[in-house]
Amino acid sequence: MIELAIGIILAGCAIGAGLALIAGIGPGIGEGNAVAKACEAIGRQPESKGSVTSTMIMGCAIAETTGLYGLVIGILLIFVAPNLFISALKTALESMGKL
Repeated sequence: MIELAIGIILAGCAIGAGLALIAGIGPGIGEGNAVAKACEAIGRQPESKGSVTSTMIMGCAIAETTGLYGLVIGILLIFVAPNLFISALKTALESMGKL
């Protein structure tokens, strides 16, 4: 019984980590659009290159945090969460006298 529960915990953590890493798609698309629009704006008004570039870099840095948060959550789900969940399961089963 405990082997099945541990398998479900590991599968859930792996699926959750995979879903969390999908968060890297959004920043890639958003940053690509931002750079394209910045190049377009600089092409139309070359004298505004400094302000457009600094605003674009700030926006890309903020957008990138979403992907980094997804990466951190994925790493935590792969390496930290399974041990926490398995120890909580064992503690619960011991308190019920089933282990």
